[in-house]
Amino acid sequence: MTTSTKPPSSQPRLHQKGAVIQEFGTVKQFPLGLSYDARMYSCQRLNKVLADTQILYGLYKKHHWLLRGATFYQLHLLLDKHAGEQLELVDTLAERVQTLGGVAVGDPRHVAEITSIPRPPDGVEEVPAMLSRLLQAHETILTQAHDAAARAAELGDDGTNDLLVSQVIRTGELQAWFLAEHLVDTPLVRA
Repeated sequence: MTTSTKPPSSQPRLHQKGAVIQEFGTVKQFPLGLSYDARMYSCQRLNKVLADTQILYGLYKKHHWLLRGATFYQLHLLLDKHAGEQLELVDTLAERVQTLGGVAVGDPRHVAEITSIPRPPDGVEEVPAMLSRLLQAHETILTQAHDAAARAAELGDDGTNDLLVSQVIRTGELQAWFLAEHLVDTPLVRA
């Protein structure tokens, strides 16, 4: 008796469909030494911070491209540097959600549903308004991160607490300081 098998093909199998194997908002069990409640809480809070961080990254890139005026060069470089640091946080936050057994928010349309950071105008704003918008987004994220870190610590989730404190909060505070100092009204060419 012979079994009929197809020979290998270099043709990609396009247009595949599959069932959702884990719903957003659920966590699967991993042997992490953390309770279900701790992992569920951390995933929910991390996804909120993740969505807002993705929006902050987008704001940094938008403002980086659309800057105008005497401080263009310095701010262009600074905002691009900050955007890169936020993008690293996006990946780290998403990986933490996955590590806890959750599903990280990744689709931009889903991010837009979850974020609490207001949408900016589609056009170009004046530089101080752009910087103020970035500072407001940072404050939103920092407020959430402080609260989530404290609760994660109470639940024994040291990994989430550490991520929020040592990376999200410290990065956000430093970036907010750099931005805020650009809003001090000092003359550029005379004392």
